Amino acid sequence: MGLIQFCPSCGCHGLSVEDGKHWRCQNCGFQYFHNVASAVAGILVCGNEILLTRRKFDPGKGMLDLPGGFVDYGESLEEAMARECEEEIGLTQLNWQYLFSFPNQYLYAEVLYHTQDAFFVAEMADKPQVLARDDVAEALWVPKERLDISSIAFESIKNALQKFLSVPDQRF
Repeated sequence: MGLIQFCPSCGCHGLSVEDGKHWRCQNCGFQYFHNVASAVAGILVCGNEILLTRRKFDPGKGMLDLPGGFVDYGESLEEAMARECEEEIGLTQLNWQYLFSFPNQYLYAEVLYHTQDAFFVAEMADKPQVLARDDVAEALWVPKERLDISSIAFESIKNALQKFLSVPDQRF
């Protein structure tokens, strides 16, 4: 991430980068750490189908994804999952259960963000009406056996879906 060229504290040129995530100003001693960001994603299951979303914007525009996104300041993973699901597909009051996490990389506006993606699952007896909102171009129910992993936008989402689908007849 070489986009930071001037110290935000004193304005001097010549920030040094250590370990690819730690910037230090040689003039005033200012330090910045570009740490891992938290993100969430939800696997919504109804019978033999999983709800996928189609990305409206880059990165991964047009590819498939799961409802989810970045965790806001002061927000728990569970709160972020509920907020993102309501913002993206209009669903609220889901019984989310934590599954597992995977590391990921998210390139946005020439900045590479390293994320830790926490995955949740919610099982529904009846298929709800889903709306494509926010940064979602389309929401679609896909039978588990027809899911094409190569059409998924991010490695962590691919890994999560493969792990989730590797355990047959899961009940949550």
